[in-house]
Amino acid sequence: MSLGDIGRALVGLALVLAVVGGVLMLAGRVGIGRLPGDLSFGTDRVRVYIPLATSVLVSLVATVVLNLWIRR
Repeated sequence: MSLGDIGRALVGLALVLAVVGGVLMLAGRVGIGRLPGDLSFGTDRVRVYIPLATSVLVSLVATVVLNLWIRR
């Protein structure tokens, strides 16, 4: 593997990370992450957050996108 290939791989990884970061920032503004099925409980010192509904939503979206991409 040459240095050019490694450089292209790093640039590609940086682009993927930038896109994922942008999607996460937009999701936080829209309210994804605090859906009705997400569990949050705790005391003053300890907080436990279990994102059940968010996990199901992300799984469904990822399944649809990957199926469309693979069948293309």
